[in-house]
Amino acid sequence: MSVIIIGAGLGGLSLARGLRRAAIPCQVYERDESPGARKQGYRLHISGVGDSALHDVLPPELHELFRATAGRALPHTNVYDDRLRLRARLEDEGTHLNINRFTLRQILLHGQAVAYGKRFTHYETDEDGVTAFFADGTSARGSLLVGADGINSAVRRHYLPHAQVVDAGLVHLYGRIPLTAEARALFEPEMFAVFSMMVGPDRTMAGFAPVDYPEPVAQACARLAPDLRLRDDEPYMTCSVGARWEVVGHTEAELAAMTPGDLRKVALGLVDGWHPLARAMVEHWDVPATFPQPIRTSIPIEQWEPSRVTLVGDAIHAMSPAGGAGANTALRDGAVLASALAGSPPLDAVAAYESAMVAYGFDAVRESAENGRRYLGQNPLTAEA
Repeated sequence: MSVIIIGAGLGGLSLARGLRRAAIPCQVYERDESPGARKQGYRLHISGVGDSALHDVLPPELHELFRATAGRALPHTNVYDDRLRLRARLEDEGTHLNINRFTLRQILLHGQAVAYGKRFTHYETDEDGVTAFFADGTSARGSLLVGADGINSAVRRHYLPHAQVVDAGLVHLYGRIPLTAEARALFEPEMFAVFSMMVGPDRTMAGFAPVDYPEPVAQACARLAPDLRLRDDEPYMTCSVGARWEVVGHTEAELAAMTPGDLRKVALGLVDGWHPLARAMVEHWDVPATFPQPIRTSIPIEQWEPSRVTLVGDAIHAMSPAGGAGANTALRDGAVLASALAGSPPLDAVAAYESAMVAYGFDAVRESAENGRRYLGQNPLTAEA
């Protein structure tokens, strides 16, 4: 058995890691030219679900490195109004690890071969396997094709054309605040939590969460993976300002054409008149790191007939960030599918994986959408969304 994985995001790399541990041949194909070619976000919250998946797919020393480079956030989410009055504190005593997204990707990539610059176009299946075709004229043959190619998945469009991904009605402007001594002093101790957000009367939101390293990153690498050099090692507070499109007053194309400095001006306008902390956070942004991110969500669908093609992560269950579950669910997908493939023939394994994934994956989509509706004014999750 051999597996073709389209996409080197968290779900695809989790799967590749799990297959490697099970001695199942696989190859990852990624359309980007390099791992850091696109801005894809900053801090990730890894819950017990994600940590368990990483434990299952990573070698012990790399799982320990993940935990050594992940900050221990306070186990709650703070909800403030625009005057910084605490309206709710949502407690959760589970596992809460805040890690830099690219740090986790580098750990998952370590020692793995990925073919970059490979834009998937289509596939063909037969009784014996599946062939993937790429824009450069090459192809790859395997027993199973896994679409791990994100929210705009070309594999999903080919395989499940009825599966919808829709606009959630929101856009976030993402930035990060280097945690210098001056910037750290902006935040009260209880704000170094899983997540904090200030919510205005029109559901405009300024959200923030820390990425603090428990020990120097170079020291952790030297101790656990001496041949790995992690690129990012400075603490920061991730910070995003989000609102409904009509409140932002710019189209997706207009935001995409703006400079990072202009995007920051839009963010400052959205929090104008709020508590001074909101403006201070945006003013402390590392401006070149600013980018816009429209929020989209999948619409849950009924389980389909299993085949030699399947999907993981955002390719099948993209969700609003309001549940903090997207990365964890993608990591879980990779671990569950790898485990199934290690113990069963491909079609049986895919059937078992999809039966589980459709349930937990779309449950996470629904929960994230409800959180987004309640706090951020996200569109209701309906087939007509």
